[in-house]
Amino acid sequence: MTYTTQQLLEILEQELRATCQGKRVLLSPGDRLDNPIMAKAINLDQVGKVFAYQDFRGQIHEYQRQHNVSGLVWRQCHFRGESIQFPELHNQLIAVEGDKEKLMAVKQEILAFWQRHTQQLNYWLIAHQHRPLRRESLAELWEQGEWAELDSTQQELFLGICWGNPVEYQYQWAKPNSGCHRIVATPDQPSGIKF
Repeated sequence: MTYTTQQLLEILEQELRATCQGKRVLLSPGDRLDNPIMAKAINLDQVGKVFAYQDFRGQIHEYQRQHNVSGLVWRQCHFRGESIQFPELHNQLIAVEGDKEKLMAVKQEILAFWQRHTQQLNYWLIAHQHRPLRRESLAELWEQGEWAELDSTQQELFLGICWGNPVEYQYQWAKPNSGCHRIVATPDQPSGIKF
């Protein structure tokens, strides 16, 4: 029997808890650090816990690859009395073959939700400094993206237009091969909440 995505997440949660409680021991964690001065300056017990969990999570990722267990979970976004459900990659798992296509399959549904709820709102591109975004510019960004994601507050709706590797798209170092344009629709100025 192959473990499901949810079962793998439960196993990871149990392992994280056990690691934090000191039930997992990594012998010689200082050997993993390339800098002997750093090894003397930091708490190696804590470093050992981090490495122990990373090693275990790496085994889970290998299991995902071998058994093609999806790293996607379903999440809901609620805004103005309506909800939408869509897949997203869980931050403790990896994408396997077919996961990116599942993300891409709901792109138009996410756009329809966004358009229904943002007609009277202002668009802002979230970057180092927020800047207003014309609807025509949003359409250009939309065409460049491969999949989309949503988040919300009571007054603001956040749209991510993403491309590239679903495991790397959120990191600045992955650009230009992977990335995500972040847009917020708001009645006024953005609140400053990071998405």
